[in-house]
Amino acid sequence: MSELLELPWSEARDQVSPREYVEASLRAIEAGNGALNAFLHVHGEAVPGVLPIAVKDNIVTTDMPSTCGSRILRDFRSPFDATVVTRLRARGATIVGKTNMDEFAMGSSNEHSAFGPARNPWDTERVTGGSSGGSAAAVAARMVPAALGSETGGSVRQPAALCGVVGLKPTYGRVSRYGLVAFASGLDQIGIVTKTVRDCAEVLGVIAGHDPLDSTSSREPAGDYTAGLDSGVKGLRFGVVREALEQLEGEVRANFDAAVEVLRRGGAVIDEVSVPAIGYAIAIYYIVANAEASANLSRFDGIRYGHRSERARTLADVYSESRGEGFGPEVKRRIMLGTFALSSGYYDAYYGRAQRVRARLRHEMTEALRGVDALITPTTPEPAFRIGEKTSDPLSMYLSDIFTAPANLVGIPAIAVPSGFSTTGLPLSLQFMGRHFGEQSLFRAAGFYEGETGYWKRRPPFVAG
Repeated sequence: MSELLELPWSEARDQVSPREYVEASLRAIEAGNGALNAFLHVHGEAVPGVLPIAVKDNIVTTDMPSTCGSRILRDFRSPFDATVVTRLRARGATIVGKTNMDEFAMGSSNEHSAFGPARNPWDTERVTGGSSGGSAAAVAARMVPAALGSETGGSVRQPAALCGVVGLKPTYGRVSRYGLVAFASGLDQIGIVTKTVRDCAEVLGVIAGHDPLDSTSSREPAGDYTAGLDSGVKGLRFGVVREALEQLEGEVRANFDAAVEVLRRGGAVIDEVSVPAIGYAIAIYYIVANAEASANLSRFDGIRYGHRSERARTLADVYSESRGEGFGPEVKRRIMLGTFALSSGYYDAYYGRAQRVRARLRHEMTEALRGVDALITPTTPEPAFRIGEKTSDPLSMYLSDIFTAPANLVGIPAIAVPSGFSTTGLPLSLQFMGRHFGEQSLFRAAGFYEGETGYWKRRPPFVAG
């Protein structure tokens, strides 16, 4: 493994030529991907750039397939690049590969990829988290210094937490979704995985900003997200969400309490805040997200692009056989749940009610954030679990998003930063959630915590090379 890839991008880029940097990344991928399955496609002839970066396989590129981790798009190549890819390339970045993911971003463990699960470099018998598990594993294993993922209910922060790296979900609309294959359009947002907070802030500075190709893209000006990173937390106020911690116990609770003390010793003020509706977040999320997914995935019909069944004899066969063969069980489950929630006679009872409670959650979180600079919770309720441990219990898997889904439902930014390790040596993580377009304050808080603890420097047992 090249020592170069141990360094944050903000340090390594000035030490070698772009060619040496990209070649080091490609060597690490070649050495480690067989064991981790973090990459689905690797661009071995990529033009060298100042930042070798990986992107999740639901972010389209012209020079590599974009499969979304699904058989239905096994050989699909996009005729255009996603806006984030265009912006990265314009700043000299090299897309070295496309990372593994739960099929169509539907999952919390990366076990629902049609091409096999990505494996956690802290313990290869455990999950990476999902759906951006390949991106998190690639950064944690020092294959790339940074990677893009996508968030619908925590799919960047949750795998970042389980793999011991930094994961950011920006404000909804802060980063263009043009070229991101939709799961739930009202929740989806492209996010960033890096080793350090500064690297994350620098990558956001490259990809953030209005995009006329995305109707949901905000015109709010993007700033210098690295400004104030070294300002500390003295005088900042953080809100501990009472309802989020009521059932939390054991080492995750102890780790969270220790993290709070680090912030308090740094001069921060810690308040307790109440967000009663946060307990409904998972129920809201899985109704709203699946309803939107059932509509978005109707475009995969075996006619315009993607897999078409050879068994089809009629138009109805083309739809049913192509989708039946192409989609995996988790995608089918969510399409069915979403279609049911939108069906005649059930729309108001499920989808309509979920949207009303979502509005209540948005109001309560907005009110809670008025008096503090950020809300803090653990990122996940437990460290990485074993591969296969929860596949027969979807509800237990869905609860992995209990701390992350609220930020997606409300559209606010949130960042996960390593906060220590379990008794079995697995990463634990602290989450900061901020006001709309308050990414700079989150970077300041997370940057202080990272500097005080230095957990990002600890290498996982499996490092590529």
